[in-house]
Amino acid sequence: EFLTKQRVDLEDSLKQLRAAIVKIDETSQERFRETFELVNEKFQQIFPRLFNGGKAALQMVRDAQSGEQGIEILAQPPGKSLKTVNLLSGGEKALTAVSLIFAIFLIKPTPFCLLDEVDAPLDDANVGRYNEMIREMSQASQFIIITHNKRTMEISDTLYGVTMEEPGISKLLSVKISEAAQQQDGQSATAS
Repeated sequence: EFLTKQRVDLEDSLKQLRAAIVKIDETSQERFRETFELVNEKFQQIFPRLFNGGKAALQMVRDAQSGEQGIEILAQPPGKSLKTVNLLSGGEKALTAVSLIFAIFLIKPTPFCLLDEVDAPLDDANVGRYNEMIREMSQASQFIIITHNKRTMEISDTLYGVTMEEPGISKLLSVKISEAAQQQDGQSATAS
């Protein structure tokens, strides 16, 4: 009788666990769909801004062999045909990825964002639009950008650089852009 009661308890627990798993799966799938739709909507808004035209979308796909669900990025830069992201040039891939990152970031902003040489493969026109977007988004979050691009450095509030005056000894330098500009203006005024 004791063992029978224990077995019934275990079977009831197993039913409850299975029901909980089904509910969790349904909830997570629903949240994923909602988030996917939000990200896709923002992505479709940001992509044309960064590319100065064109269109893009995210698409849910299912792998034929494994049945696993995934996401495909479709992009159509201005004047080009619609392609998957794998068929784009290096700069186009980078700008498409930035569009997606910014779309996610706009839905769920964080206190800061670290971007490491994202602008390296971009041409000057694309760097300008990228910088505009960074400046706009920096109103809500702090951006830490690692770059060698002078145009991107120009939009920053503070620059930090690492130099090696003596072999093997690194030195950190920092410049607040607004203070440097004021000093430059003051020197220009006194020289005239």
